Amino acid sequence: MDPEPARVITLIVVDDHPVVRDGLRGMFAAAPEFQVLGEAADGVEGVEMAARLDPDVVLMDLRMPGGGGVAAITELTRRGARSKVLVLTTYDTDSDTLPAIEAGATGYLLKDAPREELFTAVRAAAEGRTVLSPAVASRLVSAVRAPAAGGNETLSAREREVLTLVARGTSNREIAAGLFISEATVKTHLTHLFAKLGVKDRAAAVAAGYDRGILG
Repeated sequence: MDPEPARVITLIVVDDHPVVRDGLRGMFAAAPEFQVLGEAADGVEGVEMAARLDPDVVLMDLRMPGGGGVAAITELTRRGARSKVLVLTTYDTDSDTLPAIEAGATGYLLKDAPREELFTAVRAAAEGRTVLSPAVASRLVSAVRAPAAGGNETLSAREREVLTLVARGTSNREIAAGLFISEATVKTHLTHLFAKLGVKDRAAAVAAGYDRGILG
């Protein structure tokens, strides 16, 4: 019996530069596991295209005339879109990274990321896993330094293990299997470490982990 073919990950590219769109399309076209369904030149067009084509992943630039990335991510989140948004941009300042993550982006990469890193990030994003490189995570430090109840508590050894796996883009199911615990227990550990770090989600927890020296 022949093995089932690998699932193709569908995506759209939202960027105002035609050369960037062409380059990304060509890159993904060379890998059979990916399929670029379409391209958009601004956030407004990107939102409508995502609604029409329902891709697994939206590669989203941030600063675009006619409709920026953060507004587009916010709208996709509001609509409850199935597509995961992976920001791919030149900008890594606090004023760019934080609003994008808060708006609902699954991950954030810079355009100088190597091809294999981009491919890995798209695969992870398609599975709903947080994709945040250490360089970008460091830009979120200002968001996790704000005083919060329990924000200075020490993580347990198990919570550190869970956080380390989250930083690698590991899903709850994979964490549960790797640590021989239930998914419910993983969620409990996440809830506790979020509270201790004074954060609200996985991306911010990873940023806090790097900031406090818990991760790398």
